[in-house]
Amino acid sequence: MVEPTEILERSDQAAGLERRQRTFARMAWHHLRSKPLGSIGLIVVLIVAIFAIFADVIAPFDYQAQKYDAVRVAPGVPHLFGTDEFGRDVFSRVVHGARVSLLVGFASVLLGTGVGALLGLISGYFMGILDSGMQRLIDMWMALPDLILALAIVAALGEQSMEILIIAIAATILPRGVRVIRASTISLRESDYVLSARAIGASDWRVILRHIAPNSMAPFLIIMSSMFGTAILTEAGLSFLGLGIEPPTPSWGGMLTGQAAQFLRTAPWMLVFPGMALSITVLGFAFAGDALRDILDPRQRGR
Repeated sequence: MVEPTEILERSDQAAGLERRQRTFARMAWHHLRSKPLGSIGLIVVLIVAIFAIFADVIAPFDYQAQKYDAVRVAPGVPHLFGTDEFGRDVFSRVVHGARVSLLVGFASVLLGTGVGALLGLISGYFMGILDSGMQRLIDMWMALPDLILALAIVAALGEQSMEILIIAIAATILPRGVRVIRASTISLRESDYVLSARAIGASDWRVILRHIAPNSMAPFLIIMSSMFGTAILTEAGLSFLGLGIEPPTPSWGGMLTGQAAQFLRTAPWMLVFPGMALSITVLGFAFAGDALRDILDPRQRGR
């Protein structure tokens, strides 16, 4: 038999959970209304994600299908974005290119910021010689332009594949993750709850994983969201230079180079639509990332 006090406790817990959900919903709605650019960016990201996930359903044609009787056809019906120099449907290739860009961007950002966060936690917590040596290495790392560093890694590994591309782009993101999480760790390591955990005998790794890492989640999410656009642009740059995704797999950067560039005057749609998709997606991630920063960073609220 359930005691009356237990029933009251459960009802109180349910009411508290409902209040927290309502509070979160109101806060989210407030930020969506007060940050219109962030709302637009979020909508763009969702649309691109839907196109990437359901590319096989949305694309009206096979992105590899060549029709030599429909070469460089202007946009219209049935080819909404026209066709390229091989008669392939540009709209279908742009849709499938979204899948490649999001996959490479998400994987590289997750890998780069994840490893960078781990190194930042270690560097910021232990400090000393380890921190000094790691930060000098990060200084040298960040002195190299992102695209040049990614080019060097792809060329050094001597293989063009999606896995190599993800590793190369993640290497350009890693030092930023180290810097952001290190700064957060340094500010948290002297907080009262961390000092209390040390006083009761908690090990260093327990303090890092149970007390510091969870409280560094906000800057971690912010750096992740802000790096998506950079990762997609780097992938497009590598593909444009011929070191990205190999044909015939479509990539927005790859669609902007090669023979397509020769038809800028006679068939501009071959370059315009992939370029528009790339630009809109990068702007969408930038707007959404700024809005997420304003939501998660207390210092930015109310501005």
